[in-house]
Parts: sequence; structure tokens; C-alpha cells
Amino acid sequence: MKATAYAKVNLGQHVFPPDPDGIHPLRGLFQTIDWSDEITVEDAEEDSIEVPDGGAPGDETNLAWQAIAAARRQGRTDRPTRLVVSKRIPSPAGLGGGSADAAAALHLAARRFSVSFDNVRRLAVDLGSDVPFAFVGGTAIVAGRGEFVTPRSDATGFSIAIVVPPIVLDTSMVYRAWDDLGGPEGPTIGAGALPPVLREYAPLANDLYPAAVAVTAEVDEWRAELEHRWGVPVVMTGSGAALFAYFPTRAEAEEAAAAAPSEAAAARASEPVAYGHKIAQ
Repeated sequence: MKATAYAKVNLGQHVFPPDPDGIHPLRGLFQTIDWSDEITVEDAEEDSIEVPDGGAPGDETNLAWQAIAAARRQGRTDRPTRLVVSKRIPSPAGLGGGSADAAAALHLAARRFSVSFDNVRRLAVDLGSDVPFAFVGGTAIVAGRGEFVTPRSDATGFSIAIVVPPIVLDTSMVYRAWDDLGGPEGPTIGAGALPPVLREYAPLANDLYPAAVAVTAEVDEWRAELEHRWGVPVVMTGSGAALFAYFPTRAEAEEAAAAAPSEAAAARASEPVAYGHKIAQ
């Protein structure tokens, strides 16, 4: 069984002070995009985890494997399983690649082990804050610890150019910096700079941006350079460090991605997709 697992961008994200468990609730507008990994889950003589091109753990710390293990426990079986994760989504970058892999693996494993949809949703919440959205995908308002996912009408009619700088940001460090800074709000993008389909959500901002810059000032240097080259506002997704901007057509987004600095770890054009993963038929 195979599935395509799609990346996401946080089009906007407001962060709130930590709850008693130390978790920061959030409320944001999330969107899956056509940058994807491939997940294979199949029978085997013994458990195995393969990540042929690297980019994710090749052991039991792999979040996709944790999804399989959780579904297998729920299905009350010890059926040996082979997991193959073919990575194309950069990680860590704020693009949710690990969560997308986990959501796709969870769906495949739930089919194999006869786990009900209600139980799958509970397992998704336990696996990580981005996994419930990755299981649903499309355009959605995400709130709480990520467990509240409210689908919205599919956002279409635009493309984005994404650049991943050669910067690795630790998510926990970014959140700590946000606390240390007193919970700042991120710079906003008004309706006039957004694609028409997104203007009802304006203004959009990522509250983690000032914290990411406090951790690594290079993030702001990359954003400023891309804005200079592209002539449009540039936004960070998640806890970083991937940066993106909106363009009316894919051709324009591809031209922008091609104009990114050569030092970038990755650069490409993407478009919205209406689901978090797709099962191969």
C-alpha cells in the first residue's frame, strides 16, 4: 500500500501563552501544497524502516513508524510491517513533512489493521500537533494544540514560491524565544497583498517570526533578500526556516524560485492541494 503525503504552509498563525502543560495553543490558517513524500506500508517477515534518500530517522523515532505502531496496537495485532519513507519535503523547515508522513502512514496502517475512523482521529492528536491537520489537509483553520481542524473552502487560483534557507531552527528554541520576547505578534500581510481567495482572512501573520529571528538573525536576512529579488512580501511558515511568497501563476512562482540565492537548501514553486495525502489505487 502506498500514499503520497503533502507538505503544508502556515498561511497565518497566531500563538498564545503556554497552557499548564507547557504547550502553546495556536490558531492559524493552514494549507497543503503539492510538495510531497511517498509512503509505503506493506507486510514483511519482520519490522523494518527504510528511508532510502535520508531526510528522516531510519529507526523507531520516525514519526511515520510511530503512527504505524499506534495503529497496530489499536488493532490488537503484532503483524510485522515494512515502512519505506521516500523523502522530498525538506525537514526541519516548517513544512510539516514529518507530520504529513505520519498522517499518510496512519491512514495506510488503519486500513491494514482495521482501525475505525474515530480511533484514527484520536491517534492523530496523540502523534503531534500538525498530524490532525495533515490527515485532513486542504485549507483549514487549525486551533488549540492542533486538534481542532475546521475545513474551509478550497483555496485556489494562486501559486507560491518557497525557499528553504540553509538554516536549521529547533522548534522548542523558537517557542522559548517567543516566551522570552513576551509573546510578540508577527508582521502582518494585508488583504491587498494576498490572493483574492485569501483576502477574507486578512491580515495574516506568523507570530513565531520574531522569535525565529531572535534565535537566528539570518532568517530576516534571507527574508529581506527574497523580498528585494521578488518585489512582494515574504512570509515564514511554521517555526521556520522555510520562506514563501504568493504569485498569480505557477510560471511566475517558478521564475521566482529560480531567482533564489544559490545557497538555498531548496527552492521550488507549489500550488494548493485539497487533501493531506492521497492513497494509491
